[in-house]
Amino acid sequence: MRGRRLRTWVAFGALLFIRTVTGLAGEGRSVWKKDPTSSPVSETQMFLFDAFPKGFLWGVGTGAFQVEGSWRKDGKGSSIWDRFMHSELRGADGTDSSSDSYASLDRDMSALDFLGVSFYQFSISWSRLFPTGLVAAPNEKGLQYYNTLIDSLLHRSIDPVVTLYHWDLPAMLQEKYGGWKNESVIDIFNDYATFCFQAFGDRVKYWITIHNPYLVAWHGYGTGIHAPGERGKLATVYSVGHNLIKAHAKVWHNYRQHFQPQQRGRMSIVLGSHWIEPNRSQDASDISKCQQSMERVLGWFAKPIHGDGDYPQELQSELSFLPRFTEDEKKYIKGTADFFAFSFGPNNFKPPSTLPKLGQNLSLNLREVLNWIRLEYNSPRILIAENGWFTDSHVKTDDTTAIYMMKNFINKVLQAIKYDSIDVFGYTAWSLLDGFEWQHAHDIRRGLFYVDFKSQRKERIPKSSALYYKQIIQENGFFPRESTPSLEAQFSCDFSWGITESVLKAESMASSPQFCDSSLYLWNVTGDGLLHRVNGVKLKTRPAQCTDFVSIKKQLELLEKMRVTHYRFALDWSLILPNGDLSVVNRQVLRYYRCMVSEVLKLNIQSMVTLYYPTHAYLGLPGPLLQAGGWLNHSTASAFQEYAALCFRELGDLVKLWITINEPNRLSDVYNRSSNDTYRAAHNLLLAHAMAWRTYNERYRPLQRGKVSLALHSDWAEPANPYFESHSKAASRFLQFEVGWFADPIFKTGDYPAAMRDYISFKNRKGLSRSLLPSFTSEERQLVKGAADFYALNHFTTRFVTHEPQNGSQYESDHDIQFLQDITRPSSPSRVAVVPWGMRKILRWIKDTYGDIDIYVTANGIDDQSLENDELRNYYLEKYVQEVLKAYSIDKVKVKGYFAFKLTEEKSKPRFGFFTSDSKAKPSVKLYNSLISNNGFPAHYSACDSASQDRHCTFCLFVSQQKPFIFFACCLFFTLILLLTIVFHKRKRRKRFKAKSIRCLC
Repeated sequence: MRGRRLRTWVAFGALLFIRTVTGLAGEGRSVWKKDPTSSPVSETQMFLFDAFPKGFLWGVGTGAFQVEGSWRKDGKGSSIWDRFMHSELRGADGTDSSSDSYASLDRDMSALDFLGVSFYQFSISWSRLFPTGLVAAPNEKGLQYYNTLIDSLLHRSIDPVVTLYHWDLPAMLQEKYGGWKNESVIDIFNDYATFCFQAFGDRVKYWITIHNPYLVAWHGYGTGIHAPGERGKLATVYSVGHNLIKAHAKVWHNYRQHFQPQQRGRMSIVLGSHWIEPNRSQDASDISKCQQSMERVLGWFAKPIHGDGDYPQELQSELSFLPRFTEDEKKYIKGTADFFAFSFGPNNFKPPSTLPKLGQNLSLNLREVLNWIRLEYNSPRILIAENGWFTDSHVKTDDTTAIYMMKNFINKVLQAIKYDSIDVFGYTAWSLLDGFEWQHAHDIRRGLFYVDFKSQRKERIPKSSALYYKQIIQENGFFPRESTPSLEAQFSCDFSWGITESVLKAESMASSPQFCDSSLYLWNVTGDGLLHRVNGVKLKTRPAQCTDFVSIKKQLELLEKMRVTHYRFALDWSLILPNGDLSVVNRQVLRYYRCMVSEVLKLNIQSMVTLYYPTHAYLGLPGPLLQAGGWLNHSTASAFQEYAALCFRELGDLVKLWITINEPNRLSDVYNRSSNDTYRAAHNLLLAHAMAWRTYNERYRPLQRGKVSLALHSDWAEPANPYFESHSKAASRFLQFEVGWFADPIFKTGDYPAAMRDYISFKNRKGLSRSLLPSFTSEERQLVKGAADFYALNHFTTRFVTHEPQNGSQYESDHDIQFLQDITRPSSPSRVAVVPWGMRKILRWIKDTYGDIDIYVTANGIDDQSLENDELRNYYLEKYVQEVLKAYSIDKVKVKGYFAFKLTEEKSKPRFGFFTSDSKAKPSVKLYNSLISNNGFPAHYSACDSASQDRHCTFCLFVSQQKPFIFFACCLFFTLILLLTIVFHKRKRRKRFKAKSIRCLC
């Protein structure tokens, strides 16, 4: 295995040797020139499940000063960071409180074995080999340590990738020469490198001269937040950068001339950078600023080395004090790298105030910066030499955020390889261990392995990110675990396809006055353009009709275009019963709703009517009930029962599906003064629903034969970190607190979930909460249990859940849960993540938890910013319906219907609608039409004979649209028949008369 890996390195080196390095300066601008019409769900932009190329190299890295410790042991000399730490970072623990890799080599090797990496990138401490920095007799203990380290790696078939300089310049060189400000250090560095090539080069095939010289110059000699901590002039900063470039070039030529022919190794310099996006992607000025920003950071070092041997033109024009290369130096520096070693991590973004953003936006899009490198520097081979993120110091092994950052970064690399043909051959996760993090000291952690710095043994404990990285290495990429192949099948022929709308406001939809106002009006009598009533004159009017309501006409037009079988909408309780009781009943509003139901029925569309649809912005209670405490008052439940009975009586002969309350489990956001308020309101909501259901069941069901339930917000919960049991328990707890809270009393036990009661009691015993769940009386249990004819769920996304202990008597605190956004998944403007397989999981969970009950998906949808081409909604709709079909066909879940959310969008709100606020259809209407007509995703034919259904539907639409013409035609037809009948009878009478006359004559 080791020989095969070495051959990979050699072959890679031969390719690099013949590659030209001529850059194409300025070509990187095209990265920001994006098509504004590009799809948000383009396959090339979404998470990619695929494998990396065969032979791809996986590694991990560390810096000597960060992890070695033992800064005074075995003859090691001081470095500038030793001095800086004790003078400028006085509150920080020293490196002796670090990982102590110098004394823990075996534990480091075990950590590498655990990961299964191809290579280990580490740096040599210059002052451990040569305490003064000058090359003389080496420190034997230091030499022995690095020899042992390299041999241990090779014994495990792990290739050493050795960095000569990772910021820890020997202190004496700073004191005597002024550090990198002095050109003399270039030759001293070359001497030190020569010794390393002689000592280790027979076993090292991969060398890095300097790690991220931008940070050395900018923060070491500019901002002063890095050692040696000088806050100099810009001229000093660029002079240091100039010397670092020349030092690198000198070492590269030295190795190339004297060592590479025998040792056959390859060398580069690690260059780090941020990434930046324009405020306006179509603005040439903003794009130019982004280009300038990249040239000032990455181009500063990359263009001389990987380009034409000189600084970017923009830097030369802007900075009069910028050092100049001679023509010979340009030729000497140009091409002094065998590959492009790139660093992309938090050190390149912090502190953000020191970056040349030029008014643009920082971004973590690794794929795009790789494209910029490809375009600017002639498609070099690239090694990701440092990548990763950080966690706070208190985080131990549960570094969930680091997992998602790693997932995003590595997948961006895979996309760059597969879609953009970028030649990335290796990836270095940073870092192997927790250690000293430069200006942050020990305030943050970046290791894949947790180290307790204060412990004596300093064990290496794998974090969840280590487990995740190990999995990626083993699989050499990403493979789907949750999603399954698309299914070709259909729903049952009586499947309900619906569309959901929120509350229909009857008061804003007055009838057309020309049919019900008997007054006579004159227009523009005084030239004011207004109608003026003529007093004393009354005209004859016809009786009011349902089609007089302008809004109903509009709704019918939209529903005809949707081709649905069901329409779900909500009534407005506060309009029907403004006093909250039957003392005042708004008959006009009731008539409006009855008209809506009856007119929809004429289109062969059934209504699913929601009695109560509260939202955060509009609670929807009649004023007197709201003033009496709303749902904190038990009398509101009795008032709701009266209201429900009225609606059943007035509309029940036309309505077969009822929803009592929409998403009562989301009213915790309204009644949030304390958890006890939340639980009391929820208790009364449950009782209100149950009382309404019993009323329907006992008084109206025998004649009306409808079904009643309540709609619960039922998002799926997935453990954010699959490697921690606490996250799995948190996901289960979320479902109990969010869904089981209302579903268990109705569909299961007549009481709240035992898991919910037990967890609240546990927190009470610990003194972390004073919450109390209300208790059901025996009568209330009998009332609530079984009070639903089907399960109605509103499902929009999957929540990724972490365990986060919290104190306080609030509903949100009681379940100790925090949500995490998976940035690798497509999401909407309102941050609704598209996770289709969560739909199937929640449907399966409902069946497993509450038995084989009928289920209606009563709301499912996403907001899409586009008015012209809502591709995100199309993608969402197709994928989620596909998962419903899998649950129906494969898991045998009794799904009876699917209702897309929602019919029309509202102004100044997230755009969930299939139609714009001015009733313009979006492309998603056509896709939903197709799903309905096919009744799913049939393979070749429709078991329900969709063609005949379409013909029937077309005929129905024709009849409904041409009623006046058909009526007129029928009148003409019957008039013609009547006339013909009269003519026939007259002729017949004439004949009889003639015959009678003849008989008389005879």
